[in-house]
Amino acid sequence: MNDTPGWASPGSAPSEGQGQGAQVPRPAEPVDQTGPASNWSSKQPPAGQWSAPPPPQPGPGWGGPQHHGNWGAPPAAKPGVIPLRPLSVGEILDGAVSTLRTHWRTVLGITITVSVIAEIGNILVTRYLVPEPLEIDSDADGEEALRQAVDSLQSTMLSTVPMMIIALIATLFTTALLTMVISRSVLGKPVTIAEAWQEARPRLPQLLGVTLLLPLIAAGIVTVAALPGVALGGAGGAALAVLGIIAALPVAIWLTIRFTLAPSALMLERQGVIAAMRRSAKLVSGSWWRTFGIVLLTTVLSLIVSMIISIPFSIAALAADDGGVRGFVSGDLPDYSWTYLIVTGIGAVIASSITYPITAGVYVLLYIDQRIRREALDVELGRAAGLPGYGTESPPGTSTGSQ
Repeated sequence: MNDTPGWASPGSAPSEGQGQGAQVPRPAEPVDQTGPASNWSSKQPPAGQWSAPPPPQPGPGWGGPQHHGNWGAPPAAKPGVIPLRPLSVGEILDGAVSTLRTHWRTVLGITITVSVIAEIGNILVTRYLVPEPLEIDSDADGEEALRQAVDSLQSTMLSTVPMMIIALIATLFTTALLTMVISRSVLGKPVTIAEAWQEARPRLPQLLGVTLLLPLIAAGIVTVAALPGVALGGAGGAALAVLGIIAALPVAIWLTIRFTLAPSALMLERQGVIAAMRRSAKLVSGSWWRTFGIVLLTTVLSLIVSMIISIPFSIAALAADDGGVRGFVSGDLPDYSWTYLIVTGIGAVIASSITYPITAGVYVLLYIDQRIRREALDVELGRAAGLPGYGTESPPGTSTGSQ
């Protein structure tokens, strides 16, 4: 294993036999030199005046990993943005924010560039490609009202396809580049945009495959569940389709969480698409609810941050646009004038520049946390960071070469 940003980092893929329950030797803990009770000094404090001795101090160069509940143990080594031990939810979030704060030039350089390009594409698509929203007759009822609702939904979905493609491409590049930055930040080592791009570029086709495949699987499950209702048609068919979608959503969510670590495994272990999905399923196994909770919390926090930033820009856009406030009060949709699109686009760029690195950081650090818990990756990370007490030999059964 080497310490370049693509060191199958942060640690190469373990052998098939090394997974849940596999134990990798950790650095030996400091030995208490007081000896057995029979060797204690005969001079002892008087009864009732004895107090507990201070916790033992680590010897020179001690840097071995420690865990919660080990009273008197020194804190875990922290060469970068996280301590090298199993992480709490707060430490995962703090590590993502610390990466943004510590490597802000590189992180913001990546996110602002990608966000600006993506937002320009969104503005052009909204201005020239998105059709006018269909009007629904409020007096319609029965099958006519259902038909208008379905037509409006289809029009909305078709108009969002170009924006979804743009968002997909933006996510692809930010995930690839930020993953390499975060993997370096764990070791406390800087990385430039050029270095991150050099390491991430060979993995982009495989990452694109994962990025496309995961939402397609979820969408396919929901679509198949809705097909009987769509084929039946009418009000009964619509109700059946809705029931099918409701029943399929838990399955789609379960699979999405199960494969949520696939991009990190693909980038950092140099896995293929299917191998990365299997790797993610193996790491998430037994920790699905914890992974789901962290992903849900991150999503909610990102939405809140985006809203806090975007709402003032949306209000400013309505105020700057001719008739914007009047149209908003009357319930009319904005006409997507250049003023409105540019002002809201600036807010979207700022929001994305903050939420992209936090989301990417949480996913990568969650992947690292799962490997620390299951495969003692903290030992390999400490070795890669050059910390004393972690030795130079690789743990048995762990490959150190790139995949």
